[in-house]
Amino acid sequence: MPVMINMEVKSTGGKMLREKVSRRSQGIYKAQTKRPSPLTIIKATNYDRVRNLIPIRHARMAASPFAFYRGTAAIMARDLASLPHTNLFVQAIGDCHLMNFGGFATPERSLIFDANDFDETLPAPWEWDVKRLATSFVLAARHNNMKGVDAKEMAHEFAFSYRSHLAEYTKMSTLDLWYMKFDLEQVRSMTNNAKIQHLLEAAVAKAEKQTHQQVFYKITQSLLGSFEIAEQKPLIYHPVDVKKEMEMIQIFMDNYKRTLSDDKRYLFNKFTVIDVALKVVGVGSVGTRCLVVLLMNDKEEPLFIQVKEARPSVLEAYTKKSKYKHNGERVVQGQRLVQAASDIFLGWSTASDGRHYYLRQLRDRKIAPDVENFDKELLSAYARLCGRMLARAHAKTGDGKRLSEYMGKSGVLDEALSDFAVAYADQTEKDYEAFTLAIKMGKIPVQQE
Repeated sequence: MPVMINMEVKSTGGKMLREKVSRRSQGIYKAQTKRPSPLTIIKATNYDRVRNLIPIRHARMAASPFAFYRGTAAIMARDLASLPHTNLFVQAIGDCHLMNFGGFATPERSLIFDANDFDETLPAPWEWDVKRLATSFVLAARHNNMKGVDAKEMAHEFAFSYRSHLAEYTKMSTLDLWYMKFDLEQVRSMTNNAKIQHLLEAAVAKAEKQTHQQVFYKITQSLLGSFEIAEQKPLIYHPVDVKKEMEMIQIFMDNYKRTLSDDKRYLFNKFTVIDVALKVVGVGSVGTRCLVVLLMNDKEEPLFIQVKEARPSVLEAYTKKSKYKHNGERVVQGQRLVQAASDIFLGWSTASDGRHYYLRQLRDRKIAPDVENFDKELLSAYARLCGRMLARAHAKTGDGKRLSEYMGKSGVLDEALSDFAVAYADQTEKDYEAFTLAIKMGKIPVQQE
């Protein structure tokens, strides 16, 4: 049976919470005696996924321990729920690892850095986000062949940044905190490091080209005077006959439009659905129903909308059930709470089979960090940036003052969190070994792309 956390918390000062959960105890990880095998949980999370895509999911997870970690949020959620925590709740990102952060354009078209994946978002203890993100830095450093001491240092850099910036944000006015954005141009100007400046300049230049028109030329083809999304099986294909199912598709899109504000609905109504295709994305999402909708207006200007299936959060088994009955709405509202600015077309809908989805623009000037090519210097800078962003998110959506008081001014918690990250990275590598062994023994199907 899953371990449910206690939702009843007496209002006490942050320092008093240390009597219940010491800061040093945050560094301890020990696997439960009756911990389910990773294969059991992985098979459970394959439930109701597109069957022919599950072997592709397994193949992507088998690429490395870091890739495996990206696909196993459910395993860590169970492990985290069994550990002591302060019961200080925030709007948790849920699947909080370093690849779920990046750059994208605001409605005002400036480029900012923020979290960008909220499939698992739910109110939950702050430790769950922090420990998952810290561990991802250790695994990324190991994947990039850094020394053990350097891998631990990445988690320490993140933890220090998170703690110190959260203390800073609790002193800000509420409105200033909510208006705050991490503009990439400002981030670039804040460093004198030529390598980091060059990386950010190149990323911004690339993002400026990530327009709907550029995507249009990349993934569509002309057919009998019209356009359609080009198939690249098994990663992109048409799951239904779009012409025959257009009425059903239109009903789905009409339901989605009702979740938009009036001005955004007015804009969206200028576009007409042309084609719909299934597109495999990410690692953990592979096998869930992720689609791309191509729309065009009377000027033949394209608009691409990504439609992602929204399943219950992996955190939900261990904390309070979401107050939103629709999982797409859960994702959208969580995203709006955490992000400094969100996509103007962010919304949700329900398919004719009852499945929940959320919708947003596809590749709207998005920047994905090239973490696999980061050296120690770049990964350390990225850890500090992620620490700042997560601190802002938690200060916005939780009791930042109590949390900051609990963490304190010394480096006790920084050291504890980096100890935990190393220990849980070790656990992940053990789980990965069991996973790859099962593949070799033919117990888990894989399919290379």
